[in-house]
Amino acid sequence: MGLYFKLIGVQIRSQMQYRSQFVLDTLALLLVTGLEFSSLALVFNRFKSIEGWNLAEVAFLYGLVEIAFGLTDMIFGGFDGPSFGRFIRQGTFDQMMLRPIGITLQVLGSEFNLKRFGKITIGIVIFSYALNHLSLTWTLAKLLYFPFVILGLVLFFGGLFVIGATIIFWTVESSEVMNIFTYGGSFMMAYPMNIYETWLRNLFTFVVPAIFLNYYPALYFLGKPDPFHFPPFAPFIAPFAGLAVFLISLGFWVFGLKHYQSTGS
Repeated sequence: MGLYFKLIGVQIRSQMQYRSQFVLDTLALLLVTGLEFSSLALVFNRFKSIEGWNLAEVAFLYGLVEIAFGLTDMIFGGFDGPSFGRFIRQGTFDQMMLRPIGITLQVLGSEFNLKRFGKITIGIVIFSYALNHLSLTWTLAKLLYFPFVILGLVLFFGGLFVIGATIIFWTVESSEVMNIFTYGGSFMMAYPMNIYETWLRNLFTFVVPAIFLNYYPALYFLGKPDPFHFPPFAPFIAPFAGLAVFLISLGFWVFGLKHYQSTGS
């Protein structure tokens, strides 16, 4: 971990050399996400609720996903498709493999994008809005469980990033298919799962367990009934589902490393 923090320190010092660019990029992310949520608020101003969910309840989902995905994008940026694809094409990954440092640690510490603080910040603002407009009863159990929900989401998205990076060993370019599950998945999870078609909901339940990472924990925190009648323990699967996806992704990553062939760059 000491070595990892040194690699991150280098990234931070490098980005702080261009502070104006950092501020502008952060503000841009704040503005984009803020406008997206504002457009959602306009919809709710007209229709009041969607499938029994009001604006504050959707803001709870939205803010939670934005916080977790912002953290993931910052921590696992080295595994993001465009960044990792560039490593493969330019031969940078081959150089990493020659260094006496674990390759996974190097990739993890190769990209730490501070501008993602903008996404995290707006996520916190939206989540705070939800808390201010909801009558939540925060029991000790809920307070203790909440950080594990965030952790589960970060591990889940991080695992998807790792899987996407591993696929690049064979495709060289980043795959748009994975963006459906990463960026598309985060967008989908920001809304109640009961608004989607059955086939899409089944995909993000039984193939990719996204429904257990955000929607079911939200039902527990908000005290809403379960429209799909899953077992009572469904809201508490989040950290285990996230860890399972992450461990599977690491196994796939190790498999990819064993079968990696240089592009010759």
